Amino acid sequence: ATPSAAASAHLIYHVKRAPTMSTIAAQRCAFPVRSRRAPARRSPRLVRAASKAAASDTADDTWSPSVVPIGTGEMSSNAVPSGSKSFGSALVRFGFPKGSLQNATEQLFARAGVPVKVKDRNYFPTIEDDDLSLVLFRSQEISRYVADGVLDAGICGADWIVENGSDVFEVCELKYSKATANPACWVIAVPEDSPVRSVQDLEGTLIASELVNTTAKFFEDRGVRGVKVEYSWGATEVKASLPGVGAIVDITETGSSLRANKLRIVDTILESTTRLVANKDAWADPAKRAKIENLAVLLRGAIEGKKKVGLKMNLPTHAVPALSSALPAEKSPTVSPLLDEAFCAVEVVVDENAVKDLVPLVRTLGGTGIVTYPVNLAIRD
Repeated sequence: ATPSAAASAHLIYHVKRAPTMSTIAAQRCAFPVRSRRAPARRSPRLVRAASKAAASDTADDTWSPSVVPIGTGEMSSNAVPSGSKSFGSALVRFGFPKGSLQNATEQLFARAGVPVKVKDRNYFPTIEDDDLSLVLFRSQEISRYVADGVLDAGICGADWIVENGSDVFEVCELKYSKATANPACWVIAVPEDSPVRSVQDLEGTLIASELVNTTAKFFEDRGVRGVKVEYSWGATEVKASLPGVGAIVDITETGSSLRANKLRIVDTILESTTRLVANKDAWADPAKRAKIENLAVLLRGAIEGKKKVGLKMNLPTHAVPALSSALPAEKSPTVSPLLDEAFCAVEVVVDENAVKDLVPLVRTLGGTGIVTYPVNLAIRD
């Protein structure tokens, strides 16, 4: 039967007043209801009054988002910790390499006396230097951002300077990498059982490489025609054995990964070491240049110091000439007198691999109290 008008109005009123499931869930989670009795019904007049009051209370609380450009103002987010200096507020904006070089670079900065702290999910490392603002970028990108002036300076591989054709000023070479101090090599590799013996044998084939521009130029310079270079998004070693792939180009320091995947090196495209680079306009700024040069001195000193150790001992005074003659020509030991005039304190910094020969010699010369210690910085000039 069709309900009467009064009954319909009553039904509609109750449907409109019925709480939604999301409202019930919110009430139960935030404010548990101890009583099972239904809440008292409020008159429509009171409901309208309450709604009007709520609207006036929130009129001034409208959310108005604002965007703060990078390098200006105070930023508080997951990227930049609240209270830290914003990126760009320091004298030098510096690109810190993310990825394979990151851990080695953190260790290098620590030895140089400017420790860097990188937090999870944070792309703005903190550093104990108010003149430096760091941002994490992949090494592949840093030279481009330095050339474009987004960064004043940064650390990246020479390979990516070449690949990107970046117009930057190379401040210095930093001989360190992920695993060793040896240069990283971009090599052409094929499976061990491949008939390919030289790059000429790869004419008309497909090459998988992350270093696309440099690889293409390598074959072009050698007159190898018809080579198609495809960008590899990773796992490059696997692609060497796929049908239709003539060879791969991959980076290696020790060759262990290539051997593990049963690959053989055909030729080397490029040798690369780590570089400290600067934007040319930033390098022309005296204050920025001085800061970048000072950082370069510390980083190079830290690399040199890693290979050195200090050697201290008490030595009979008459034996000092014999010890000096056993040291390299430029190594002149520091000699200090002791209360016992027959002995003196001797200190010298030497290559780490020389200690195994010097310590027995010092013992033979009558030395005592022999101590070795690590060297964080070794700056020659």
